[in-house]
Amino acid sequence: MNTKRLTLSSSDKLSFISNLSTMINAGIPILEAIDSLLEESKENTKKMLEIIREDLIQGKRVYASLSKFPEIFDKVTVNIIRASEEAGTLDIVLKDVKEETKKEIEFTDKIKSAITYPLLIVVIFFGVLLLILTVVIPKIATVFERLNIVLPLPTKILIFLSKLLLTYTIPVIAIVAGITIGMIFLYRLQREWILKAIYSLPLICKLVKEIDLSRFSRSMYLLLTSGITITSALELTEGVVMRHDIAMSISLAKEKVLAGKELSEGFKVKREIFPSIMIKIIQAGEQTGTLDKSMQDISEHLNYEVENTLKTLTTVLEPLILVVVGILVGGMMLSILAPIYGIIGQVGGR
Repeated sequence: MNTKRLTLSSSDKLSFISNLSTMINAGIPILEAIDSLLEESKENTKKMLEIIREDLIQGKRVYASLSKFPEIFDKVTVNIIRASEEAGTLDIVLKDVKEETKKEIEFTDKIKSAITYPLLIVVIFFGVLLLILTVVIPKIATVFERLNIVLPLPTKILIFLSKLLLTYTIPVIAIVAGITIGMIFLYRLQREWILKAIYSLPLICKLVKEIDLSRFSRSMYLLLTSGITITSALELTEGVVMRHDIAMSISLAKEKVLAGKELSEGFKVKREIFPSIMIKIIQAGEQTGTLDKSMQDISEHLNYEVENTLKTLTTVLEPLILVVVGILVGGMMLSILAPIYGIIGQVGGR
C-alpha cells in the first residue's frame, strides 16, 4: 500500500486525534487505544490504523508511524509527537494538537465559506449560458433564418456558438476536457510561478500573508511548547507557509538565531513581511521567557485579522461578481431581443 497518498477528511483526522487523546489521557496504553479505534473505523481510517498497529507491535514509535502519512500529518505534527514521546508528555501534547487541529479546521472552513458564494454565482452563470445556447438560441435562430433579416454581431456570435455546441458536442467536450487537463498539468509544472501571480493580486496578497503568518505562529507555538529548539521549529515552519518570500524570511530569521541573535531581531530585518505588533509581542516573550505563549497570542490576533480581511474580500467580490454576471446575461438577452424588437418595429411601420 502506498501510504504517502493516503488521505483523511478533516473531520476524520480530528476524530482520530481527539479519540486517541481521550484514551491516552484516561491511562489506556497506546496499542489498546489503537485496537479500540480499529473496531469502529472504516475505509482510509481503518487502513491507517492497521499500519500504525503493525508498527507499534514491531516496537516502532508513534511519530515514526505517523510520518508514513504525509498527506494526513505534516512535518510539524510529526515532530511535535516525536518530541512529546521523547519527553514522556504524549498525553499533554495530544490535547494541544487536538485543539490546534480543531482551530485549523475552523479556520479553513471560514476561508471555504467566504469563496463558496462567488463560485456558486459563477457556476450558475455558466449553467444559464449553457441553457441559453442549447435551448433558447436554436429556436430563435430558426425564426431569424426564416425571416431572412440582418442580425447584429453579438446575435451572430451567439448563434454560431449554439450551432457549434449542438453540431459538434463531443469534439467541444473533448476540447474543453483537453484544455482543463492541460491547465492542470501546467499548474503542476509551473505551480510556483502561477501561485506567485495569484498571491500578488491586491486583496489576495494581504489575505495569503495573514494566513501564512497565522499558520506560522500557531505551528511555532506547538513546536516550542513540545520542547523543540527554536532553530528546528523555524526550519519546520518554513514548509507550512504558501508564499515563497515569507518562507525565505523565516529562513533568514533562523540564520540570525543561529548566529546568536534573538528571533525578534531576525524579524526586524524583514519589516515588510512581519508586522510591528508581531515583532513587539515576540520581543516581550523573549524578555519574559514565554515565547511559546507569545506565538499563541500572535496566532489568535492574526486569526482575527484574517476574518476581517475575508469579510472585506467577500463584501467587495459579491457585488462585483453580480454586476459582471448581470452585464453578461443582460448582454446576451439584449442580443436576442434586439432583432425581435427590430422585426416588431418593421411590422409596425408597415
